[in-house]
Amino acid sequence: MTEIFDNTQKKERVLLAAVDTGAYDVGQSLDELEELTETAGGEVVARVVQKRPSFDSGTCIGSGRLEEIAQICRNENIDRIVFDHELTATQIRNIEDVCGVFTIDRTMLILDIFAQRATTREGRLQVEIAQNKYRLPRLAGMGTNLSRLGGGIGTRGPGESKLETDKRHIRTRIAALSEELKEIEKRRGLMRKRRRKDGVQVAAIVGYTNVGKSTLLNALTEAGVLAENKLFATLETTSRAIELPDGRSVMLVDTVGLIRRLPHQLVEAFKSTLEEAANADVIIHVCDASADDCEEQAKVTLELLKELGCEGIPIVTVFNKCDKVPYIDELDAEGEAVKISAKNGTGIDSLLEAVQKALPQTCTRCKLFLPFDKAGLANTIRKDGRVFSEEYTAEGILLDALVDVKNYHLVEKYKQTSV
Repeated sequence: MTEIFDNTQKKERVLLAAVDTGAYDVGQSLDELEELTETAGGEVVARVVQKRPSFDSGTCIGSGRLEEIAQICRNENIDRIVFDHELTATQIRNIEDVCGVFTIDRTMLILDIFAQRATTREGRLQVEIAQNKYRLPRLAGMGTNLSRLGGGIGTRGPGESKLETDKRHIRTRIAALSEELKEIEKRRGLMRKRRRKDGVQVAAIVGYTNVGKSTLLNALTEAGVLAENKLFATLETTSRAIELPDGRSVMLVDTVGLIRRLPHQLVEAFKSTLEEAANADVIIHVCDASADDCEEQAKVTLELLKELGCEGIPIVTVFNKCDKVPYIDELDAEGEAVKISAKNGTGIDSLLEAVQKALPQTCTRCKLFLPFDKAGLANTIRKDGRVFSEEYTAEGILLDALVDVKNYHLVEKYKQTSV
């Protein structure tokens, strides 16, 4: 007799909890927290919000409301409680004592998603460093709770499986991981220097998580990067070269998505990845035009770019998913943004033209007629620029070329019709 077993993993039933102090839109934040929970593999079955002037030091949400949460957990068979704020070790212990349910906070949830998504050695190092830095100040208060690594949302990670380690051990681990990460960052820095030396111009694709950055990269370059309708679908930096309409080549660099109140441990750990934007010649800021909070998402991105020292770098604003938005002109009142649908491929030509216009002018495409006694200039052009076509005539050489600005004065008088 053959027995058939169902090995489908059951989704964890999750309750979301938040304290509304008036600091931000709690409803909007909880919507995002629900998306994060679903990305991590959970199912949200209840939400609880408590209005308070400040967080309760012992339970975050207050003892009365916590008793209500405990009752909901019993009635709804809740597996996890996720708070929309960072919790102290004492608060987590007190909440679990009352509710009897594993409790995590927003930061732990985001770290868990990053742990699931990290595939490269650099990504895993960055996540483990962030996880250990988060756990370090919570060791004393959580006690045996730190040994809960085993399964489910908030427990995964590429790091140590024995979490009851002492602070000295964690600090040693962080130091070792940081040294290994520095070597990778050093190689990344050398690659940047090489690109600069070779005159390669870089365009960094940045934006809120799930706005379609990877889909755009695929549309422009056929890179084959994973593109899912999930938060933080990709964490690794991907670089691909494309050719602009004027013949110039530009290196497109995809970066990790951003989110409100991104844990500072992650910002610090992923700084080398995010710094691709600070070292770019132009930034392609992708916004989800279909999102209800599109303007708020754009604001979060621009603030982080400012923190990274990106002032002065040209920014091309791109409204993506315009096929879903009939009122797109209302979003772009000044008419400066490029409107596209990366999924459908519409507006891509306009985007390339905008990037071309925003990039520093390092080359000029033109048609030249060089007399034979000036034929040596063709080699100069090839060395620092590019020749698209050349035709030999009885009087000289007709070139269609991309001329480096530092050589333009040598050939300017031989220019015919600009392309």
